[in-house]
Amino acid sequence: ATHTWQPQLDHRNSALLPFKVLATETLSEKALDADVYNAVATEKVDGTCCYVTNYKGQPYLWARLDRKPNKQADKRFKKFLHSKENAKEFHWNTEEDFKPVPECWIPAKEIEKQNGKPVPDENGHIPGWVPVEKNSKQYCWHSSVVSYEFGIALVLRHHPDDPGVLEISAVPLSELLEQTLELIGTNINGNPYGLGSKKYPLHFLTPHGAFQVRNLPTLKHNDLLSWFEGCREGQIEGIVWHCGDGCLIKVHRHHLGLCWPLPDTYMNSKPVIINMNLDKYDCAFDHQSLFNKFSKIDKQKFDRLKDITLDI
Repeated sequence: ATHTWQPQLDHRNSALLPFKVLATETLSEKALDADVYNAVATEKVDGTCCYVTNYKGQPYLWARLDRKPNKQADKRFKKFLHSKENAKEFHWNTEEDFKPVPECWIPAKEIEKQNGKPVPDENGHIPGWVPVEKNSKQYCWHSSVVSYEFGIALVLRHHPDDPGVLEISAVPLSELLEQTLELIGTNINGNPYGLGSKKYPLHFLTPHGAFQVRNLPTLKHNDLLSWFEGCREGQIEGIVWHCGDGCLIKVHRHHLGLCWPLPDTYMNSKPVIINMNLDKYDCAFDHQSLFNKFSKIDKQKFDRLKDITLDI
């Protein structure tokens, strides 16, 4: 589960009562129990969550799709939230209360289950995944970063020999099995990193936890606030602490009353090299595919991600 840094949070549905999540001076019990002081701090990347697991006998990219309540169940749930002081627990009927999802839909692994059935989260949603089919119209940007024919994905991460340099490469999907990743790019979440253009959109996957945060300040409210405001490394959306027990603790700039997106992000302060290594695949990609376009600028180095253009 993902927990926010001790938020002052009204847990009622935001559709009923808008609220603002703010970090306080105190670490949450959940963070302390997860031993956050010894956790690995990583950059929270702003995109849409994806997952890689097997489908049709091969590794596939899956898009996030939460199963949500139907109108009748949602109405009952909102009524319960209004009168929460007088009710102990809301009871869901997982067979009847939720909108249909594709047969290929699977629930997320980490969600709670009762009698073998997934339990909705505090918002009444059941997080899950659907496979991204080749040339999918609904998930076209997801589809653009994978080639099932050759079993590869377009991935952004640190260069293996130089953590100060980013690398865009074609990675076997088999190496990403059972990992979650973030899809970022031109048409995702308002494109906070300024990638590509409307005419030449650019997208790629970033594994969760790929960008470790260095020189992190002490875990105190004012120190974190100063780090986000005044440190070059702090020009990021947020921090996710990966704890030893698998728990994820996160804090977003908004939790500290700070703005996002920013005109100049830390991700765009690093040089980036294209390292596709497609020779071993003997690939013949579609002319308009990202893999084909990146193959034409293979081994090139750019001062920052914003400088990459695919008008080839």
